[in-house]
Formats: sequence, C-alpha cells, structure tokens
Amino acid sequence: MSLQNLRNIGISAHIDSGKTTLSERILFYAGRLHRMEEVHDGGGATMDHMDLEQERGITITSAATRVDWCDHQVNLIDTPGHVDFTVEVERSLRVLDGAVLVLCGVGGVQSQSLTVDRQIKRYKVPRLIFINKLDRTGADPIRVCEEVRTRLGVEAVLMQLPIGLGADYEGIIDLVAMQAVYFDGDNGEELRREEIPESMRADAESARDQLLERLAMFDDELMELCLGEDPVSEALIHKVVRRSTIDLDIAPVFLGSAYRNKGVQPLLDAVVGYLPSPVDSETTAFITAGSSAARDDAEAEEPQDEASGDLADADSGDAVDAEPEAGDAVDAEPAAGDAEETIRLSADPSAPLVAMTFKIVDDSFGQLTFTRIYQGTLERGGTYYNQRTRRKERFSRIYRMHAEKREEVDRAEAGDIVAVMGIDAASGDTYASLRDYCTLEGMFVPEPVIGVAVRTSDRNDEDRLTQALQRFRREDPTFRVATDPETNEVVIAGMGELHLEVYLERIRREYKVRVESGAPQVAYREAPTQPADFNHRHKKQTGGAGQFAHIVGRLEVFNGTDDEPFEFEDNVVGGRIPRQYIPSVEKGFRGCLEKGPVARYPVIGVRVELNDGSYHEVDSSDKAFQTAAAACFRENFRRMKPVLLEPIMNIEIECPGDYQGSITGDLNSRRGMVLSSDMSGEIVTIRAQVPLSETFGYATDLRSLSQGQATFTMELDCYRRVPAKLQEEIVSERRDAKQSGAGAHYSTSV
Repeated sequence: MSLQNLRNIGISAHIDSGKTTLSERILFYAGRLHRMEEVHDGGGATMDHMDLEQERGITITSAATRVDWCDHQVNLIDTPGHVDFTVEVERSLRVLDGAVLVLCGVGGVQSQSLTVDRQIKRYKVPRLIFINKLDRTGADPIRVCEEVRTRLGVEAVLMQLPIGLGADYEGIIDLVAMQAVYFDGDNGEELRREEIPESMRADAESARDQLLERLAMFDDELMELCLGEDPVSEALIHKVVRRSTIDLDIAPVFLGSAYRNKGVQPLLDAVVGYLPSPVDSETTAFITAGSSAARDDAEAEEPQDEASGDLADADSGDAVDAEPEAGDAVDAEPAAGDAEETIRLSADPSAPLVAMTFKIVDDSFGQLTFTRIYQGTLERGGTYYNQRTRRKERFSRIYRMHAEKREEVDRAEAGDIVAVMGIDAASGDTYASLRDYCTLEGMFVPEPVIGVAVRTSDRNDEDRLTQALQRFRREDPTFRVATDPETNEVVIAGMGELHLEVYLERIRREYKVRVESGAPQVAYREAPTQPADFNHRHKKQTGGAGQFAHIVGRLEVFNGTDDEPFEFEDNVVGGRIPRQYIPSVEKGFRGCLEKGPVARYPVIGVRVELNDGSYHEVDSSDKAFQTAAAACFRENFRRMKPVLLEPIMNIEIECPGDYQGSITGDLNSRRGMVLSSDMSGEIVTIRAQVPLSETFGYATDLRSLSQGQATFTMELDCYRRVPAKLQEEIVSERRDAKQSGAGAHYSTSV
C-alpha cells in the first residue's frame, strides 16, 4: 500500500460527547466489527476493553486499532475524554498526523474541549470537527460552529447542513455535492442520496455560498471564480479543503448522531480525503554534532545521490544524553550545545530507522511498548539503539493492536503505529538504527495536582504493592510515587481524585492487595511577592583545601509556572566569577526549588540576577559555588515574603434548570466563582472556578443536590494565592505533622 493512502488519526473529545460510540461505529462500518456494542448497555464498547472502563462507562486509557476505508488504511487511537487522563490524549496526539475533535451538539465547546484544542495546537495536528448528538433536544450545530470560532479561535468551515434536529433529525445535506444524504438499513449502513428537499434548498445554497467564501480566503483560483460568479467544481473544493486543513488554516465541520447511526460514513470519507498522510506531515528531529546523522547530512550536500534526511528547522528537541529513570517522561529541552542542528525525516522505508515510543503497558507477557515509526523499517528480532540511553536493544516481537487484541507481524514500516516487546523503554524515547543518530521532540507532561498517602495493613502485601506502583509509574508519566522523608509514608500523586481512585482500584483487583489511602492532599506551590538583594559569601576551612564562593545579585518575582518555575540571568562581567562556575550557581539555586521554607511545597516564580561576586584561585570550585547559591536562597527567600498558591479548577456542570440555584449556592460556599450559566432547552451549563481543596467528594455532593441528574468535569486552570487565614492553617498543620511524625489517617475506601 502507498503511504499516501495511510492515515494516523486520533479521536478526542470532552467526556460524554459520544467519542467512544463514534469509534464503535467506525469499526462497524469499516468491517472490523459485525456487531456494535454500546457504552451504556453493560457490554462495553470494543475500544473500552478494561473492566473499569466498562463498569464506569468512561474511557480510561487510549486504545489503538486499524481499519480499511475506500482503499485507505486508517490507524485509529481512541483517547479518554476525562481530564484526569489527559496524558493519554497528550501522548497520542504527539505521534498522530490528524485528529477528529468530537463536540456535543448541545453542550458545544466544553471544558475538556478547550484542553484538547490546546493539545492539538501544541503539536500542530490538522483536525476535522464532528458535531455529534444532533438527535438531542437543544442541538444547534450553527451555534457550536460559532463557539469553535470564538472560544477556540479556529476557522470552522461547515461542510454539511442537518436535515431536522432533535427528534426530527433525519440526515445531512452535503454542501459540496449539493445532495441530501440519508442513512437507511437497520444500522444506518445504507447511504441514500437524493435531491435536496425543496424546503431547504434556499438554506443549502446560502450555506454553500458561505462555504465558498471562507475557502476563497485560502486559494486564489477559487477567489477568482467566486468573484466572477463562475461555477466551482467539486474537485477544486476538495483540493482547497484538503490543503487548507493540512496547513492548519481551517477545520472542516461534519454533522451527525453516532448513536443513531447517522453521519459516520461521510466523516470517514473526510478522514481519508482531507487529513494528511505520513508523506504530507513534516517531522524534524535533533541531531548531535559529529553523529552519524550529521555526517550523513554533510555528505548529502556533496554532488552525489540524495541521502535521506535533509536539514530543516525545528522548535525544540530532546537531549540525547539525558538519563531520566525508566518511566519518566523525557525532557523536551535539548542540553546546551548538545543538539544544535535538525534533520528532516522522510517517510521512507529504506532510510535509517527512526521511531518514537509513546505509551507503555505492562501485562502478564511483559512490557508492551507502543511505537510510531517515522522513518525506515522495524523488523522482528532486529536490534536498534535507544537514543537516550545509547543502549542497543532487541525488538523480539511486533504487533498490530486492535484494542486489547494483538496480531503479530514480521515488520513495520514508516508511517506505521505498532506495539513491540523486548525493550526497556520510557515514554518519549527515540529509537534509531544507528547510535547517536537523532532525537525526536518530547511530549508535554502536566504536573500532578493531588496526592494521597497509601499503605497496606498486611506486610505480606508490601512487595506486591511496590510492584504495582512501579508498574503504574512506568505506564503513566502523570502518576508519581515518592516517599515523604518526614513521615516515611508512600505518597502517590496524580491529576485528580478519579485518576488516583482508578489506580487504587486496579491495585486491589489486579494485585489482590487491600490498600489503604489517606485523605487527599493538595499540591500547593510557594511563590515570592517582593524582590530581595543578596550578597552572600561562602567560606569554609577544614585544614586542607577550603571552600570559597562569593555571589552578589538580586532575587526577582516573575509569573512562574510548573513548566517555567525559575529564571536565571548571568550579568557578571570582567571575570569576577569564572565562566565555568556560573552553571554551578544556577544549579545551586534550582536545587532549592523542590521544597520551600513556608510549608515545604515546590517553589515557583523566582528570577535570579547574578551581577557580581568573587572567587579564590585555590579554594573556589563548582561545589563551593553550588553550596553558596543554595545557602543564599535559603537565607534570602523568606525576605521575599513568600505566600502559598493553590490550584484553581475550571469546573463545568450540566444539570436541569430546577437545580441551578442550589448548585450555584453550593459553589459559592466552596469559595467558588461562577463565570457563566447558559440554558439550552431544559439543561443549564454552569461554568465556574473553584479551589481544588474545596472539590474533594464533590461528585457525591452534586448527586445529592441534583437527585443524581447533574454531571460535571474539571480541569486545572491556574494557581492563585491562598487566603491569609487559610495559609496559616495549612502551615500550622504541616508543622504539627512534621513535629509529631504523624502521617495521613487511612481508610480502605477507593
């Protein structure tokens, strides 16, 4: 099969937008399934293969499969919609060429829609939009399109019109072919094309004119035809839509109701027609000076046969010599001077292999590592170099995945997404056929916002608990495990209550461990509020060679985040501090950020200006300057009047209008701030911001307030200053816990 006929796509959405139902329909119409399962009927959809997914009716982990459609092969990854499992979306989008963003025809752009949009933009992934659930009361695709333009800043181009809405929803009008499309048969498998109903012809012609006007902004030929009022061919429209989609200028919008088996086949046509193939997607990787890739590129500049991998630009990349623990996400920033050039990878099976691992799953047969091949060919039993560890590893087996089922193959080529066994990789690792060849840009991993202490009451279970925690840490880069040095407790951290609850339940089920958990703990941050000058001298004499370091500068406040908690500026001139000691000063300051002096929470928002200093020709060293910086920070940070910051969550609640008042009042009692409330039919959508510490147990409380009829989602928005009285209470509790050595109060509830 030609690579031009291959598509690597993901399906992403806000929770309960019908994403998994859509995936199930795609599998059915593509011939992968002979019977469609439903998320809500207890049997579970094919892609939700975990017991917990089927019981809860939500997607917890991403699942991959492959389908055939119109002489094209489509590698499909179904991703979770709940924000607690957003890393599954993050790492899937990192290796995909295209995406389908599913929006609810009633709810429109919701909280997790915003998160997915940011992820799609982060990796510059072309997208289609599918507005689902048009059979529901209150569905309005025109309003949803406008929300896409205003809230997401995306040029939504409506490719279809609905024939009816709600209970009257019958089909769609294809604005390119100008035909009505109906979905007949027991499962909507038979497409019937007819003339547009006379009652809708005027609306259809107006919508087609709007479609052409939007597309004309991105194509001169189409613009000229529109200005001259000349007819526009379907072929030209398809050409402009495809190019504009790949160039990220537009997002074509398609309509349907996956549950009612309407609109799925035209969406599949759009996937193969408008989204890019691996050949259309440009991928660059960082190379190391003197590496084999660099030499290959230099040779390619000579007048000889063209070599694979032309030089190109890229925004960022991984440091080849980074050595995180197995299971940690690889830092996306290159080390200074380590990766200064880039190579453009080609989807060429004959070129040197370059592949990226993006998901790890441990099962009874060993570690299964999901891998995207960008260049070259991967062969069963072949040996390839991990560019991070520089170790050569043997790929013992290669599988094509269909949810939890696997099909063994002998080889996989550029463009393929497969799972392999036999390697000890971490998420984000690059593999190549040559050592020190190149390194692909890493993936973004959000920081956890909540933690709980865990233990088992049975000492015989401790080894199994340790085994479980190590496994989950390898699989999920947002799942963190640490030991509190003050209480000696094991603390697990994650993206939310549901995230940790799922892992606790998996420990109980899969490892037969009765695990006890403490009360949830918020991941606060410490941040300064005012600048402070420093003039710190470190001098130590122990009889032999001593230590001497002198640093002068200023600590400033800046808008720090978990991604960028610290800035360092070197203003030293005249050799007052030798250049080789400057990195040691920065390292010393950075090393103090893990635990601040207020309540031993991570520090963010500090900017260091190093302006002057002095050294001793004999007693000065890297260690001396590092020690001086650390002591200087501990001495001066309190002068910056630090405060605690707490995570603030965006919360979105859907409920019947009768319960709006009580829910809003409850949000106010939780220090929440209601941002908006929109009524659509009988359902009201409430958007608010609430401190994370006030949301524990909210699912139960909301069910009580709404008689079980309300649903909600949350995602982290920002960190905000904790009220002074509350800060005193938090600091006091931390101090008392440290003095008593007491940890969490444990419960067996999960």
